[in-house]
Amino acid sequence: MFRSTARLLKSNLLPSVSVRNLATPSTTAKTKLYINGELFDSQTDKWIELRNPATQELVTLVPQATPAELKYAAESAAAAFKKWKKTSVLTRQKVMLDLQALIRSNMDKLAESITLEQGKTFPDAKGDVLRGLQVVEHACGLPTLLMGEKLPVSRDMDTYTIREPLGVVAGICPFNFPAMIPLWMFPLAIGIGNTTVMKPSERDPGAMMILAKLAEEAGVPKGVLNVVHGAVDTVNFICDDPHIKAISFVGSDVAGKYIFERGTKNGKRVQANLGAKNHGVIMEDANKNHALNSLAGAAFGAAGQRCMALSTLVFVGPAREWLPELVERAKLLKVTSGFEPDADLGPLITKEAKKRVEELIQSGVDEGATLLLDGRGIKPAGFADGNFVGPTILSNVKPQMRVYKEEIFGPVLVCLEVDTLDEAIELINKNPYGNGTAIFTNSGSTARKFQEEIDVGQVGINVPIPVPLPMFSFTGSRGSIVGDLNFYGKTGVQFYSQIKTVTALWRSEDAVGTGASVNMPVMR
Repeated sequence: MFRSTARLLKSNLLPSVSVRNLATPSTTAKTKLYINGELFDSQTDKWIELRNPATQELVTLVPQATPAELKYAAESAAAAFKKWKKTSVLTRQKVMLDLQALIRSNMDKLAESITLEQGKTFPDAKGDVLRGLQVVEHACGLPTLLMGEKLPVSRDMDTYTIREPLGVVAGICPFNFPAMIPLWMFPLAIGIGNTTVMKPSERDPGAMMILAKLAEEAGVPKGVLNVVHGAVDTVNFICDDPHIKAISFVGSDVAGKYIFERGTKNGKRVQANLGAKNHGVIMEDANKNHALNSLAGAAFGAAGQRCMALSTLVFVGPAREWLPELVERAKLLKVTSGFEPDADLGPLITKEAKKRVEELIQSGVDEGATLLLDGRGIKPAGFADGNFVGPTILSNVKPQMRVYKEEIFGPVLVCLEVDTLDEAIELINKNPYGNGTAIFTNSGSTARKFQEEIDVGQVGINVPIPVPLPMFSFTGSRGSIVGDLNFYGKTGVQFYSQIKTVTALWRSEDAVGTGASVNMPVMR
């Protein structure tokens, strides 16, 4: 049985969502819907408050789209698909080329929206946009990516494959990458010939709204890209609506497993990236300065709100002696509003997220971990009301502790110690997650042993956050994904398309001669 909406709200699918019933329209700015090529105000009376996480200022009200509005989005996408699927791959490639140029020229605008709504530092927000832009650039190569196969199987008979779009596909996005994750989804989907219904996070939909208008400017026709908003009701609609053939999701374990279960039960293709517990292994022969700087950035950047944050550190043998120096480097990081020019990390997304992170830190202390650096209670000058937690480091952590077992999603680094590389590999392989891991070493033999024996989908060797570029795919594994096709790259193309195999007989004796044409052939 599916969980009830109330239980989902309590179970961290949509943590800390404040919904207001407004009988009279508020004077606060409202986020619009984008359906069938038009921006318009929702007719709902249910609104979700979006506050600047650094100041608590009310930025906008995000609508819980009405059932009629959600239906309109799906029907618009379905109607648009009939024509869009017939466009040539060269036409769609031209749209991708124009879209990537527009995103690049509007990078600051997108980053400003991200910093305002999500809180990450402005340079980090630009990186958010850039990593998504790279997927769009890769989508410009779709004429090659969509090529099929052909084989003569008999006299005058050929068998060949055609890669075709699915129809209407949907994306359900998390708060932590407001530009990158949507750009993992809709450009590749529509470039292949699908139409889309996107649901950005209700915590920071501004970047997706900007991207929708840029896509329109790039030539995406009405109905091909639609943006709806909301919480559980919107998620359930996407899982249930018969027009929608596939769902892409990035977010929490509870939400992803629910969406996968409900979506697949309704016959949909679903890919869902879930939680993570990414380990960094430090060998004594590593480049100490590079390793420590990499660890500080990977653990505390974006306030730890990355599914690929290197949140768990495993010191092997004498490398444990480096821990005090790592603490000193973490102390130098500046915690403040993401718009401040010297900011290293900004606030957490909500007050509730801050409370949860602080409770997990205390649980580590209560269970026997050593608190080497405590980031609780920090109040940056001018931003006393923000959702800030500073860099925090816990040592002497054991695998049975909550801080090890749960994804913290905050600027908290938990440290464990082992005597050998074999013990480190065994520790990581026992963890249920398989999103990413990294090893720091100057030994090629050690690196090779690690990459061959570790059961994690993405491995960094002296690289702290090994997120592949889009010519590859995001290959998180085990408990970090449900569904058998990963995001972007070759598997992304496979997810948003289906294969049709044709066997054709054209008998040579039936050929009819024609006159010669001397004109240059033109492809359209």
